[in-house]
Amino acid sequence: MIGYTILHYKILEKLGEGGMGVVFLAEDTKLERKVAIKFLPHYISINSEERERFKIEAKAAAALNHPNIATIHAIEESEDQIFIVMEYIEGAELKDKIKSSAIPETEAIEIAKQIAEGLEAAHKKGIVHRDIKSQNIMITNDGKVKIMDFGLAKVGGIQLTKIGSTVGTVAYMSPEQSRAEEVDHRTDIWSFGVVLYEMITGELPFKGEYDQVILYNINMEEPEPIINFSSDQLTELNSIINKTLRKDPQQRYQNLKRLLSDLNKIKKEQVTEKNNHSVNKEIPSIAVLPFVNMSSEKENEYFSDGLAEELINNLSKIDGLDVAARTSAFRFRDKDIHIMEIGKELQVNHLLEGSVRKSGNRLRITAQLINVKNGYDIWSEKYDRELEDIFAIQDEISMAIINNLKVKLLGREKENLLKRYTDNQEVYQLYLQGRFYLNKRTSDDILKAIKFFEKVIRLEPNYALAHSGLADTYCLLERYGVYAHKDSIPRAELAALKAIEIDNDLAEAHTSFGYIKFFNWEWEVAEKEFLRAIQLHPKYVVAHHWFAWMLTAMGRYSEALSEIKIAHRLDPLSLIVNANIGSIYYFNRQFDIAEKHLLRTLEMEPRFVVAHQWLGRCYEQKEIYNKAIKEYQIAIDILGDDPESYASLGHAYAINDNFKKSKDMIKKLDELSENRFVSKYWYAVVYAGLKDLDNCFKYLFDTIKEGFDWLTFIKVDPIFDILHSDSRFNDVLRPIGLQK
Repeated sequence: MIGYTILHYKILEKLGEGGMGVVFLAEDTKLERKVAIKFLPHYISINSEERERFKIEAKAAAALNHPNIATIHAIEESEDQIFIVMEYIEGAELKDKIKSSAIPETEAIEIAKQIAEGLEAAHKKGIVHRDIKSQNIMITNDGKVKIMDFGLAKVGGIQLTKIGSTVGTVAYMSPEQSRAEEVDHRTDIWSFGVVLYEMITGELPFKGEYDQVILYNINMEEPEPIINFSSDQLTELNSIINKTLRKDPQQRYQNLKRLLSDLNKIKKEQVTEKNNHSVNKEIPSIAVLPFVNMSSEKENEYFSDGLAEELINNLSKIDGLDVAARTSAFRFRDKDIHIMEIGKELQVNHLLEGSVRKSGNRLRITAQLINVKNGYDIWSEKYDRELEDIFAIQDEISMAIINNLKVKLLGREKENLLKRYTDNQEVYQLYLQGRFYLNKRTSDDILKAIKFFEKVIRLEPNYALAHSGLADTYCLLERYGVYAHKDSIPRAELAALKAIEIDNDLAEAHTSFGYIKFFNWEWEVAEKEFLRAIQLHPKYVVAHHWFAWMLTAMGRYSEALSEIKIAHRLDPLSLIVNANIGSIYYFNRQFDIAEKHLLRTLEMEPRFVVAHQWLGRCYEQKEIYNKAIKEYQIAIDILGDDPESYASLGHAYAINDNFKKSKDMIKKLDELSENRFVSKYWYAVVYAGLKDLDNCFKYLFDTIKEGFDWLTFIKVDPIFDILHSDSRFNDVLRPIGLQK
């Protein structure tokens, strides 16, 4: 057709082709302007029904007058040809822009806003596009967005496609559209979410080699969170995308006005952050390394560790300062690593290191604040004081850091920085010893921690931090299988409530209480407590970590990953945080990604048992049974007699058809239960592998009576997928508030 003139349009070149027609660049010889002409394919043009449909498309689009919608100039007919004359847009398809790379967040939000504004104008006129995709979005040379092709629009009450037929491009279809159900403007909101996801990640959220695979994923699977594709903080944008891609239209944004409001909020925050960075190009950041114990008594290490930990806790409450978490900073203890390498690992630009010599009531403390980039001290001090001066020394070091890093204290930050929970030296040292043993995270050490916290409380009943520490010890003792739920969690709850009663602004106490309520299956209360803790102390790693764990149990994977990513940013070298990133992907059936994170954790610490256990579970689901069995055996070699590892090994043997060895693991659990608490849950794990559903359910019902914490994950754990079709499964879910 190139070179031909139809009516008064001279065809110049072909621009593109799609399911609804071919588009050419043409010259309007009457008005002497370039236009785009869209022809219906010939086999459709000769069909009167389809010609009418095409006219309706043109009239619908022509009724729209908005800067983000391509303008329709005319609808023309010539012999057996029918075509639309549209404005010619010089630019590129959004699809082509995405092909080169994902689009930066700021630019993607600006494009998304313009798409949403155009769609909102169409929706107000009762027009649903129904084929929003990156190929139908043009970006002009000056950055203006133009929505093209309302060829699949539904105008007013007119149904443009036959009932039972599907229209649109498969990867962008909403679930209801893919099922050929009646659709409304919310199907465009879904497709908009797909385009936004595609811009941010460079990939489609729902993929597959065949259309049927894509359709299955659209209806049954959740996309990988966008935060996995970028080191930027995309939490707010991730939340918006999640809401556009809810399977149930009732749970999506109900209109584009609210969606635009949320996008504008992010844009405003970006502008504010940009302005702040223009004044402060580099946010001050610091890692407090463990102070070296120079005392003659090695047991005084609790004091040197406690000093560093207290400084970390105080500094992390300051808004304008990034502080590496204790777990990450303490991983460099006794390691001969250059400070520049430590700074790079922890992503900080300053280090505080020091030493403590304690002899009786005398203290000698040295501290140096070092610039990571050049290795020079920017402040140092030596303190020869009495033990009773330890609080003043902590305050002086904290304020010296603040002043030298030129951090401005806001509101009550100075008051919070210098806040003390006791002036009693004996009480304070007992508390430090309790934290010291709690941080070792072994069963024996946690039992020692309980004794120290209880001594603190006897001497000073209103020491809130000691009550909070006691709550954590009892929570962990259940988690490690030392105590049954009924023997540990009620004690933990009393301690947490007492801490909150003494100090309602203590984030640690609200976090402990949230954890307790989570494993008591009181979901709403738990979420409220975690959010309260995060509000009080946004940089408290444990709050984000445990909240992520709860969200995972509820199947809210995108939110869980957002929270665990925050915990990871704050504490990048924490073994348990890194391993639990893998566990969340495991529960979300993304086993390859889970494996990657777990292997990375084991590179950091080859003997970290938790990572071996989760890696074994991933290998089971990938049907690499020899590797799964090996991982569980490594865990047993490290831990010795461990119910969780024996049960996991029994499950792996069972699904690999080695039933004798699987039943041997049941005998191992019986032997262990003679001398320690062994939850019935672990028996259920083995029987699930053996496909003995009667016994599996029997032990799960026993576990409900125990209240054992692992039961919380029953709905999301792949090893129990075999139970989902059994009516008894809902009887397990109901008491824990997770029924279908």
